[in-house]
Amino acid sequence: MLAPRLKANGRAFAHIAQYVPELTALRRDLHAHPEIGFEEVYTAARVKEALKVCGVDEIHTGIGKTGVVGVIRGKSTASGRMIGLRADMDALTMTEQNDFAWKSAKSGMMHGCGHDGHVTMLVGAARYLAETRNFDGTAVLVFQPGEEGFAGAKQMIEDGLFERFPVNSIYAMHNWPAMKPGTIGINDGAMMAAADRVTIEVTGKGGHGAHAYLAIDPVLVAAHIITAAQSIVSRNVRPIDGAVVSLCAMHAGDLNAMSVIPGSATIVGTIRTFKPEVQALVERRLSELCSAIALGMGATATVKYERSYPATINTEKEARFAGDVAESLVGADLVDRDMEPSMGAEDFSFMLQTKPGAYMRLGQGGDNCFLHNPRYDFNDDILPLGSAMHASLVEHGMPIAN
Repeated sequence: MLAPRLKANGRAFAHIAQYVPELTALRRDLHAHPEIGFEEVYTAARVKEALKVCGVDEIHTGIGKTGVVGVIRGKSTASGRMIGLRADMDALTMTEQNDFAWKSAKSGMMHGCGHDGHVTMLVGAARYLAETRNFDGTAVLVFQPGEEGFAGAKQMIEDGLFERFPVNSIYAMHNWPAMKPGTIGINDGAMMAAADRVTIEVTGKGGHGAHAYLAIDPVLVAAHIITAAQSIVSRNVRPIDGAVVSLCAMHAGDLNAMSVIPGSATIVGTIRTFKPEVQALVERRLSELCSAIALGMGATATVKYERSYPATINTEKEARFAGDVAESLVGADLVDRDMEPSMGAEDFSFMLQTKPGAYMRLGQGGDNCFLHNPRYDFNDDILPLGSAMHASLVEHGMPIAN
């Protein structure tokens, strides 16, 4: 048997360590067959097959289009409690630049964020929980599609996820290359930011570049808007409140028409915040700035502000509980209970808006690259620890009465 390279405490980890070869094989198979949001047909089928082999009590498919839910009942269900565990399944539309045997077999698509590892860790937990059933209650394992921009969590909720499986709390974790393997991070508040999309349409008056005085140049207006937008955070948002305004792309005119002033310009970007009141402030100020700048230069500007993912906010009780469970596995020295929030976004936020729960980071190391990098790969060494963390949340959260 291939021994795990990482060590952790507890019966769950020791038991799951026996699965390392199978878990590694599954993870690498998923990595080789990436699928984007709501197209996870192969992935969902592999999950269904794995859960069936694990011996879970119920398998439900087609929730949120391609989502899968497994149900495992403990030795007793007298407590009436139900804990949810969630893993995201989808890949990214990017070209992999690795050369190992399990690299993506699909051009322009890869598991560049480690969701293949997240799925595998939850399958490992399912196998352990189904074999041991050392808990009083019901474990609900949620394999979610479409996290990468498709709001798959919201889709599953709208499809009746929590009506069909009314969990008391729900937990998720994400691998984190910036943390050492075997470490776990969490806090009792914001873990990830809200992610909003902004589209700014500037309308001027086209003309000849040699006679600019006869035109209203939308490129010039857009340039002033891009510069002025950076004043919103520095001059309107309190320094202790986090916010990012990034206008990331602009389109205007034709690169082959050097002397033609276009009639319009489009700017797109993203806004990141943690607090709803800051989110509202940035939206209002951006709209005011764009309108005023355009008006002052004889043009018009409209702002389309789309709220995509809300902030991922852990509930205090559940975050504290998850931190305690993490410490039981790896020790207090390897658990960061005051994890710095990320300005990245995560659609597990929709689940935390509906149910109490917590989102964690699981250190995986990675000297060469971070998430969403074409040379990224999940660290298989952390598979048994991630599985044990999932399983331990169930066992500690629904203990069998003595």
